[in-house]
Order: sequence, then C-alpha cells, then structure tokens
Amino acid sequence: MNIIVNGRHLEITPALRTYAEEKVGKFGRYLSDISEAVVTLSIEKKYRHKAEVLLRANGVLIQAEGVTAEIYSSIDEVVEKLERQIKKYKEKLVARRKGGAKTAGVAEKPVKAETGTIIKNKRFELKPMSPDEASMQMELLDKDFFVFINDISEDINVIYRRRDGNFGLIEPVK
Repeated sequence: MNIIVNGRHLEITPALRTYAEEKVGKFGRYLSDISEAVVTLSIEKKYRHKAEVLLRANGVLIQAEGVTAEIYSSIDEVVEKLERQIKKYKEKLVARRKGGAKTAGVAEKPVKAETGTIIKNKRFELKPMSPDEASMQMELLDKDFFVFINDISEDINVIYRRRDGNFGLIEPVK
C-alpha cells in the first residue's frame, strides 16, 4: 500500500508522518487490496486540527475526516471512523455474496435549483457498477449522492439519499 501524507498550513514532521503511516498502514490487514492511502493533515483557524484519509481499494473509495483540537487525536478519530466504514463495507460484500443485497428505489421528478455560480469543479473516473454498488460507494464516501455508469444500461446514473433514509436513482430516458 502506498501511503501519501500531505500537509496544509502545517509542516509534516518525521514523527507526525510516522504516526500517520503506522495508523493508516494497519488497514492493509483488514483489506488486502488497498492500493493507495492519501492522508491530508491541516490546521484551520489555529485551533481546528483536521485529518482526512482517502483509501483506494479495488476501485472503491473510502473517505473519512476527523476534526479535534490536537492533530494526533484527529488522526486517531479518523482511523476509528475508517475502521467502522471498512467493517460496514466488508459486511456488505459478504451480504452481496449471499444474495442479501437490496435494490435501490426509483427517483422522483427533479426539483428546480436556485441559480448560482460554480465555485468548485471536480473530475473523477467513472467505473461501471450496479446501483447497489453505487449506494455502497456513496455511503463509504459519506456523500448525499453519487454519479456512476450503470453496468447494465451503460448510461450515466445518479443515486441519492432521500430524506426518508432510502435511496433514489436517476436514469436518463432514451
């Protein structure tokens, strides 16, 4: 596993780098297919110490962040969150193999959004997957929606979390 430790508004000391690498490195025991771990440590407003970790494992992204008053405790917090997410991910993989996966719901009509200015632009690689895999990926990233290529129809789809806790799926009409 390749571990990359970055710092924003913070100098990464050898001790801090070693601590972060040791903590994140132990996830190699839980998931053998982790190819890369990106750890970003930052300080915001002099008292908010933030640790973010992004794990890439077999095409799946697992992300978590921890914010505390001390950088080492932020690393500990993000590691605890990642442990819970990896445990949930592995349970879902086992459930899928046993055929216990549930299907996602159908989306309602889209709601008009207020006009505004684009302030952030993100690019990412789309991987063909089922709506079930996309919902799991969305939960691992802790996001409210996820864009993916449907492995059956080969169209771009969006899955999102509804207010009632279920999922909605937006598919294009041909």
